[in-house]
Amino acid sequence: MIRAIYPGSFDPVTLGHLDIIRRASQTVDELIVGVLNNGGKTPLFTIEERVGMLKEVAEGIPNVKIMSFSGLLVDFARQLEATVIVRGLRAISDFEYELQMAQTNHKMNPQVDTMFLATSLEYSYLSSTIVKEVAFFGGNIREFVPEPVIGRVHEKVREKTGK
Repeated sequence: MIRAIYPGSFDPVTLGHLDIIRRASQTVDELIVGVLNNGGKTPLFTIEERVGMLKEVAEGIPNVKIMSFSGLLVDFARQLEATVIVRGLRAISDFEYELQMAQTNHKMNPQVDTMFLATSLEYSYLSSTIVKEVAFFGGNIREFVPEPVIGRVHEKVREKTGK
């Protein structure tokens, strides 16, 4: 059985993330979407909110599980007996960093390999950072995030800005 982890902050989950989740889930037996609880960042959504949104938008994909984690990804992989890490690549600029991380992870845990999936062309520009920026300036994010996420992003923006 091939168990893979697709890690990220997913703050918020985008249509690009969902595309990678769907495609990766078709190539492995079990896909764990690992939502990183990174103490070094101040996310828009809590870890519980991000996990909840991902569970909602991925509920129709039977071999996908959503879990939060903190610490090293290779330790999380070891704990879950996962042998594959899934990473999406939007541009050549992503590749250099992701390759370095893949090599570091493999050095730390030789049982783990990284599988790169090129982002679908329609989402190659998209990131959670762009979604938040557009939302904070009052723009339409309907084409960037799954339907259940739209209202939640706008609500968080109102909380942060008071508007």
